[in-house]
Amino acid sequence: MEAAEETMFRELVQNQYRPLKGFALKLTQDMEDANDLVQETMLKAFKNEDKFEKGTNLSGWLYTIMRNIFINNYRRMVKSQTFLDDTENQFYINNAKNATRNGGEANMVMKEINLAIDGLSDNLKVPFMMSYRGYKYEEIARYLAIPLGTVKIRIHTARQKLKEKLKVYDTLTF
Repeated sequence: MEAAEETMFRELVQNQYRPLKGFALKLTQDMEDANDLVQETMLKAFKNEDKFEKGTNLSGWLYTIMRNIFINNYRRMVKSQTFLDDTENQFYINNAKNATRNGGEANMVMKEINLAIDGLSDNLKVPFMMSYRGYKYEEIARYLAIPLGTVKIRIHTARQKLKEKLKVYDTLTF
């Protein structure tokens, strides 16, 4: 892959940071775990950029990587918390079975993000959410019957407005 293509790929992946972060929060229900999951996803994407097929859905590819990492980490955690009972019947016991996780902080953050998105005007929110869900700019332009440049500007403007509204989360580690 040429240096220019590699740089463009890295920028496209980095532009997916916020949507990936939201998805990671939904999966993990924990801010620190979400940060780790996003970082691990981006690292794996950068390491495997040669496997990405140009012209396919980048966000879908990234979400698949994230989901697979999350599932593998979950399986690893369950396996590490399961031990073999040496009794005659050899039962598997999961220690974390009765543990509960406090998802309050993650729920509050997601509520703020959703409120910020809901606060956008429809002409910004619709293309932004379509992009978030993995639609390509061209698909969005066709669906909304507007020029491609307008789609790009609206999505960019939506991101900037959300960035401003959610400025408090800029201090999160990446």
